[in-house]
Amino acid sequence: MRLPPPPFLDLRGRARAAFGADALAALTVTFLAIPQGIAYATIADLPPVMGLYASALPTVVGALLRSSRHVVAGPSNALSLLVGGALAAAAAGQAGVDPMVAATTLALMVGVMQVLAGALRLGALIDYISRPVVLGYITGAGLLIAIGQLHNLTGTVGGRGGLIPRVETWWGGVGEAAWPPLAMGGGVIAVILLIRTFKRRWPGAMIALAGATAVTWAADLRGPLRVVGDISPVPQTLPPISWPDLGLVWLLLPAAVAATVLSLVESTAVARAIAARTGQRLVATYEFIGQGVANLVAGLTTGYPVSGSLSRSALNERAGAVTRMAGVYGGLIMLLAPLVLAPVFDLIPIAALAGLLMVVAVDLVDRARIAIIMRSNWGDRAAFSVTMVGTWLLSLDQAIYLGVAVSLVKVLYDARRVPVACRRHPEAPLAVAAVSGRLFFGVEEVIRAGLADAIADPEIETLVIWLGESEGMDVSVATLLVEIAAQLDEQGRRLALAGVSPGAVEALRRTGHLTEIPLVVPRGEAPAEGAMSAAHWRWASGG
Repeated sequence: MRLPPPPFLDLRGRARAAFGADALAALTVTFLAIPQGIAYATIADLPPVMGLYASALPTVVGALLRSSRHVVAGPSNALSLLVGGALAAAAAGQAGVDPMVAATTLALMVGVMQVLAGALRLGALIDYISRPVVLGYITGAGLLIAIGQLHNLTGTVGGRGGLIPRVETWWGGVGEAAWPPLAMGGGVIAVILLIRTFKRRWPGAMIALAGATAVTWAADLRGPLRVVGDISPVPQTLPPISWPDLGLVWLLLPAAVAATVLSLVESTAVARAIAARTGQRLVATYEFIGQGVANLVAGLTTGYPVSGSLSRSALNERAGAVTRMAGVYGGLIMLLAPLVLAPVFDLIPIAALAGLLMVVAVDLVDRARIAIIMRSNWGDRAAFSVTMVGTWLLSLDQAIYLGVAVSLVKVLYDARRVPVACRRHPEAPLAVAAVSGRLFFGVEEVIRAGLADAIADPEIETLVIWLGESEGMDVSVATLLVEIAAQLDEQGRRLALAGVSPGAVEALRRTGHLTEIPLVVPRGEAPAEGAMSAAHWRWASGG
């Protein structure tokens, strides 16, 4: 299938006319992107400026190359947590690993994999990762993010590793908690919640961090409070060019695959949610390639792996963005932000970022969707629960693999649920077996077992298999039907296929099996005169 024209061609004749609306939307998104970029880099245990860099040029190229006009590429909370775990594992596995170099190398690896996935048109594979799995990972990540920020809220020592070691380390030092970071973090939480309650359209995160920074500067609180500048000062420069360390490729490969999957799942989900409201046409190939090139640019400009941000993308659309240039403008503003605001960024209290991330962590727990899943079938409940617990007990890349494995098991289980319903004609030696679902090799034995009683009944002279509700047919199922036809023929009986889809007829023709089955009636047609009485056909097709 030919691809439609490149996405950026839709700008012709529109960008200038929409400049005002797009620029305003970009400025609105920037008020959210700045605090999120700094905070999410904190989740990944990276210098805060890397979150700003990852929200700059990657956002520009992502906006131009992906099919969605509104999705904003940049750091995300769940992906940042995965990156932080991957960097910690890399540091433990090889001495002297520079986290910044490892993060940029990881971004480049993710970018290469995503571009290849787009070029090979593997977009349909994302559909096999279920929503309960993604929600389970994000819910588990929410708790990990909250636990990971407790020490910043209390001004105590933070732990490393998984959920339990972090809690144990924090609890061991909680008696030495200091009130200034608690007050600062609590104040940020209160401001954000109050703005959400009374002025939802205001940029609560930006206002809260700006207020915390102003109080820190005015009251000279750099002693009692740690600030961004104490950990890693933000340089007043454009993003420097960075190069990968190829010696880290094998060490980072498991995390890169997991980050590739998570980034594509997040981005695709965001794009589909917005497209459902706006009526945009999405092209999976361009979504993958656009996201992949955004990650390549992130890796080359001292960023770290990026995804499609749900909050920034939704805000971009709600703020009135008309074209993809809104994302371009927003990325360019973020590119200039360190040049102008670096001294201000250095004064942001770490406790204020912890307060913001506590709110982010609570937001990740979507109680309404969790309730829906818990009322669903056992497979959805298991997929959600296993993945969520996996984020707490395993490394985060292993939790992604576990979730994917659970999704695939559920897909295979559901695919094998091929109903086979048989019924006998009350007077004639005729039986109809209605087979529905996808006809592929995995259901061969299910079909054989469902037809066993009808095949073993010598009083049935004609067995009609009704395929009107089925899809496809591979060589395994076609061969099974030929074997059944031959078995019945040896006993002087006959097999007939009715309601056969055009694709299944073609599959039988290509394999040479069409002539080996006595009667094949395509979907929407009746058998030739003499093949079956009209009365019997009406009874069979009614099944």
